[in-house]
This record gives sequence, structure tokens and C-alpha cells, in this order.
Amino acid sequence: MNLTAVREPQEIVRRHFGESLFAAHYFFPDVEEQSPIKIIDVGSGAGFPGLPIKLWFQRANVTLIESNNKKVAFLREVIRSITLMEINVFSGRAENYDGALGDLVTLRAVEKFEAALPMAVKLVADGGRLGLLIGEAQYQKARDLEPSLQWSEAVPIPGSMNRILATAKVNRAS
Repeated sequence: MNLTAVREPQEIVRRHFGESLFAAHYFFPDVEEQSPIKIIDVGSGAGFPGLPIKLWFQRANVTLIESNNKKVAFLREVIRSITLMEINVFSGRAENYDGALGDLVTLRAVEKFEAALPMAVKLVADGGRLGLLIGEAQYQKARDLEPSLQWSEAVPIPGSMNRILATAKVNRAS
């Protein structure tokens, strides 16, 4: 269906599933003890990292935001076929989403990163976190675009040459 540019099966597993599950474990290491939270995945595409995070943390309430109709149909079919609950697909652009803000908002491999990042930040609830699966070169750009966030040290993604998990806390009161 041409949902992703990666075509090699081993690379799909490593890059898409591996990165997504690494992020899931990073954010929710004790998933059995974690209270349910609201997660928003901006620009979900083929469902990464939102679907693997939902599989890892099934009690989470997840919203996948995707504007491409073909990808929206795919996401809805995956959700239906594996009967996931507490997961929704918002068919539209992030700036048009008017649902509940996320305790965690993820962003990975989106076009127009400079425009997508501020929109993702707006979807994070006060005290919530932003999780970016990006290349090292984008990390400083993210920090420059959103200097008011409380950025944590970037974490290298295992098995990757230059990809990281960058996280930041959103504190609107300060």
C-alpha cells in the first residue's frame, strides 16, 4: 500500500517496530503499574509509534492523527482487525484536532518538521510530555523551535546510527 518508504522486511521490523517499542518501554517501563493516560500520535502514517505503544500499554487511550485518507483507512482496518479498544483515528490535520489534550504526544518521521513540532506541542496537556523519534540533526532544531520546553537528555535508539528519542516536558504555568 506504500504506507512507508522502508520496504525491506528486516528494516521495517528494526526501524518501525523496534523504535516504537523502544519508545513504549522508555515511557512506560512498569506498564502494569502505570495508570491509564491519554496519548496522541501526530502524523501516524502507518501507525508508528502509536500502534506499537498501544499494544505495549493496552490501558492507554490513544488517538492517532493522520490526514492521508489511504493511511486513515489502513489504521482503522488494523484497529478493527485486531480489536483494539480505547484507540481512535482522527482523520485530519493536527491543527484541526479539538479533542482532549495528551499526557504524551508523539511525533515521528513527519513531513515539514518545523511546522509539525509547534502543533504537536499545542496538543500536550499541561505537565505532559512530548516524545520525538528523530535524527540527531533534528534535536537541536527542536530545542531551538521550542526553547520554553524542559528538554531531557536525548536517548540513542538501539541499533540506529543516528536516531534518538528526544523528550520534553510541557509546563504552561511557567
